[in-house]
Amino acid sequence: MKISYNWLKQFIKIDWDAEKTGELLTDLGLEIEGIEAYETVKGGLKGIVVGEVLTCEQHPNADRLKVTTVDIGADEPVQIVCGAPNVAKGQKVPVATIGTTLYTVEGEAWKIKKGKIRGEESHGMICAEDELGLGDSHEGIMILDKHLKVGTKASEVFNIENDQVFEIGLTPNRADAMSHYGVARDLKAGLLQKEVALELITPSVSSYHVDARSLKIDVEVKDKEKCPRYCGVTISGVKVESSPDWLQHRLKSIGLSPINNIVDITNYVLHELGQPLHAFDAQKIAGNKVEVRTCKAGTKFTTLDETARELHEDDLMICDVEKPMCIAGVFGGIDSGVSENTRDIFLESAYFNPVSVRKTAKRHGLNTDASFRFERGIDPNITEYALKRAALLITEIAGGEISSDVSDSYPVKIEDFQVRLSFDNAKKLIGEEIPRETIKSILTSLEIKVNNVTETGLGLTVPAYRNDVQREADIIEEILRVYGYNNVGTTEKLNASISNSTRFEDYKLQNIIGQQLASQGFFEIMTNSLTTPQYIELVDSMNAEHNVEMLNPLSNDLGVMRQSLLFSGLEAIAHNINRKRADLKLFEYGKTYHQYSEAREEYKHLSIFITGNKTSERWNTSVSPSDFFFLKGTVDAVLERLGLSRYKSAPTKSDIFSEGIALSLGKKKLVEFGLVRKSILKGFGISQQVLFADFNWDNVLEMAKHNAIKFKAIPKYPEVRRDFALLLDHQVSFDDIFTVAKQTEKQLLKNVNLFDVYEGKNLPEGKKSYAVSFTLQDENKTLTDKQIDKIMSKLQSSFESKLGAELR
Repeated sequence: MKISYNWLKQFIKIDWDAEKTGELLTDLGLEIEGIEAYETVKGGLKGIVVGEVLTCEQHPNADRLKVTTVDIGADEPVQIVCGAPNVAKGQKVPVATIGTTLYTVEGEAWKIKKGKIRGEESHGMICAEDELGLGDSHEGIMILDKHLKVGTKASEVFNIENDQVFEIGLTPNRADAMSHYGVARDLKAGLLQKEVALELITPSVSSYHVDARSLKIDVEVKDKEKCPRYCGVTISGVKVESSPDWLQHRLKSIGLSPINNIVDITNYVLHELGQPLHAFDAQKIAGNKVEVRTCKAGTKFTTLDETARELHEDDLMICDVEKPMCIAGVFGGIDSGVSENTRDIFLESAYFNPVSVRKTAKRHGLNTDASFRFERGIDPNITEYALKRAALLITEIAGGEISSDVSDSYPVKIEDFQVRLSFDNAKKLIGEEIPRETIKSILTSLEIKVNNVTETGLGLTVPAYRNDVQREADIIEEILRVYGYNNVGTTEKLNASISNSTRFEDYKLQNIIGQQLASQGFFEIMTNSLTTPQYIELVDSMNAEHNVEMLNPLSNDLGVMRQSLLFSGLEAIAHNINRKRADLKLFEYGKTYHQYSEAREEYKHLSIFITGNKTSERWNTSVSPSDFFFLKGTVDAVLERLGLSRYKSAPTKSDIFSEGIALSLGKKKLVEFGLVRKSILKGFGISQQVLFADFNWDNVLEMAKHNAIKFKAIPKYPEVRRDFALLLDHQVSFDDIFTVAKQTEKQLLKNVNLFDVYEGKNLPEGKKSYAVSFTLQDENKTLTDKQIDKIMSKLQSSFESKLGAELR
């Protein structure tokens, strides 16, 4: 936000330099990001002086040039070659001396140098209007008042204004400072703490009066929730033309382009007082009536930028009896605005619901000076005052007369906020005790009324325009920012306490697993907890009734809290695949949110996504696609790292997966993983296989805390490996073999591993061949052949009897 220092001084007569004032504003929370110089004429007419033409003769070598001698107040007159047809002896003219920098219309700089023109020396330049930036004329040189003294600086003759413009990084909560008046109000409070007492000057509207009640426009507010207050007045007989220079300079200094006097005045008051205004051509208001209402969804409306827009049913509109004329608080319409033919206007000043304006602006992708203020919350009690201020400026600058009473629809007054401040709480939050009289002085300077004073605190009334100050903590923040953060002392001693934390802290385990996954080539992603409600339709087991809906969504695509991390992960995968990154290994920690009849619940999850090839294509490595078993190995590694190994597996019941497994420990489900259904992937435009694992991180944390770490010595005696090639029925799984083997030999069997699977010809129908290795070890002695043979025989018998296996 740009604030003109000269404009600011109209409200508070401060004589500090801009840098010092900027430092105080920054201390007050209005951070100055930069200070730029502004000049009403670029270059400030530096080097331009008043000269008198002493002689003017024809150039000997050019028909269109004159050779002049000009007195510029120096010791000797200078010779200047001039091509203007109107140059003559005895004239007072503006002269650019040697070394002066002038600027073209496009803003390019060029310097006046000593030179020769067609053989005659020229020591300067007699200037035209456009060459000085004082106008558009180039028909001849400027002729100045003959009474001006030779040598006078042109900047003194033309009253050039130099300004300093603050660029303020305004935070969203400071709606009260979105104007020059608002900044001046803060500055006054800050100066008071510096023992500089200055009066805050506000524009007077005491001269406001109705000239004639000749043009009445009725106002009906049909949606009072979206428009709590609406004021309007008519002004007849205005003349629409260019604004006076002072008004144009004010707008230009803060980066606005002047349009015409009526529109410029509404913009001026907006940046002066923070109240957006809008002027309608009264002759274009059908039925002489303004209605504040919504329109049917799909209604076509063309805005000032000549863009045809389709209205939403919740968009608040300013309408006449036939058609919409303006998007309330956002943007005007192309057919109802002020033009050069306008003679009568209807001037609007209103307070619109911030949430309504925000939604409408976002829906239509509009961000205007008006919407910027309305959606943050303006002062509802300045509406009529700003209207009168603008009306007086219009009659002063554009002529005309105020031709109706002010129409003010304000059925329910927006009340000020009542807040109680405890002195003890202020001391605790600030870190030191501020004198109570200082606290009262600060609050009073911020227009916060002290209703009552007790030994323990203050009863306060906060004005409605400070919608960010509604709690005790907000009051304390206001006190501290004006008192000065730098004025709060710090102790030489720093006290800190060390808390005992368990190694099973959530963040510690997250870091452990995150580092493990990253070392395996996974990338961590962080996605939005907000999502579209349409994703629920892709999964039958998810119920839309369990959605946690946003009361004020930024868009329809971010309307609910997510019930699963699957959808946001698939969005990330689709985004990468569309950018030619098809081999992905991703993981994310995040929460899911659920609305149940009793209460709302949230759960923490770890999600893992794998798609494409396991490794990138290389000359010495064969490329193989990621598969279910690669995902299972990753899941097992995560659980094993956390010491969770005695889990049970079962087919998953989730309809997210076309095939998958659920792992549980006791009654706690730890993880579900598998292959995502193609019907779900289709909804994201993904055609390749995606593997997904969903860890219930809350359950994983709880189970990990119960896992005791056990240490044992490394065995001194050797391991022995024996292999079986087992012919099995097709439905028998490796998990069945593992379970039977462990039940048969509990002491000496250390590991069971499947190292080959064969299904094909030369095997009976419905059969498969598993090559399984068994690792045996006695930690106290070396195993004998007799012991090994006995164990293998027992294993063979168990496989034959319990699984129907045969040795090949």
